[in-house]
Amino acid sequence: MNIGALIDNEFSRNIGLLSEQEQEQLLLSRVSVVGAGGVGGLHILTLARLGLGKFNIADPDTFEAANVSRQFGAANSTYGRNKAEVLAEMIKDINPQAEVTTFTEGVTEQNLDEFLGDARVLVDGIDFFEFTTRRKIFIAARKKGIYAVTCAPLGFGSTLQTFSPDGMDFDTYFGTNEHRPYEKNLAAFAAGLAPNPYHISYLDISKVRMTEKKGPAVAPACTLAASLLATEVVKIITGSHKVYAVPHYIQIDMYKRKLKKGYLWLGGNNPLQKLKTEIIFRKFKKSMKA
Repeated sequence: MNIGALIDNEFSRNIGLLSEQEQEQLLLSRVSVVGAGGVGGLHILTLARLGLGKFNIADPDTFEAANVSRQFGAANSTYGRNKAEVLAEMIKDINPQAEVTTFTEGVTEQNLDEFLGDARVLVDGIDFFEFTTRRKIFIAARKKGIYAVTCAPLGFGSTLQTFSPDGMDFDTYFGTNEHRPYEKNLAAFAAGLAPNPYHISYLDISKVRMTEKKGPAVAPACTLAASLLATEVVKIITGSHKVYAVPHYIQIDMYKRKLKKGYLWLGGNNPLQKLKTEIIFRKFKKSMKA
């Protein structure tokens, strides 16, 4: 990789907000991105344009027409193609010198160690409903000393949660564990993602299909999520600014003009969070019966 030429040409407009040294750090760093759809695909493209030089991308899914409203790799020309492979091509079109490894089978027990590899950051782009897989990958990243960042698109907004390898862990923050039923863990995960559920006031809950693992999502929320996540990745890799890991969180809702920089005391063990989890769990059960 010709670092000097890339800084002088492709990524020259980053300089001034990033130093040459910080840009070099980004070009030499690897991120592991699980999920290349709605948020994951845009995370990847935003990081590629920031000059991240190395990517591991995992996604077993293919693009289809229903993806085009919010997944930035989805187009008529990519329908039926593997999402990880499409995004890898898009990265190489931005920066032909980038190093990209795809995991078209997704993340499995067999390839998890390879997928995380020498990554500096785990980027979470997994579908909301894939809780069990997400939990396993976050736990594995922590064991390898890797930061993990999740930015969930919620309504017309997003949240930011960063997990430091030496800070509060995934289960403590969300109040989840391997012995609880999937639906209860998913409810706790939802409560932890959105301590202030601004989007609930305008969300048509009848469009959330638990049995089909589908729910509403729009492109502006994905672009906002990518902005939050990419900025956090820059801070982690360059050390340029303090990183506020969980139980700190940021939540933004552009529809309601709300911004909250919060601290979730006790994480999922917070009494109010437990109450929220129970309420969401009951809504999930009602949705499954509908």
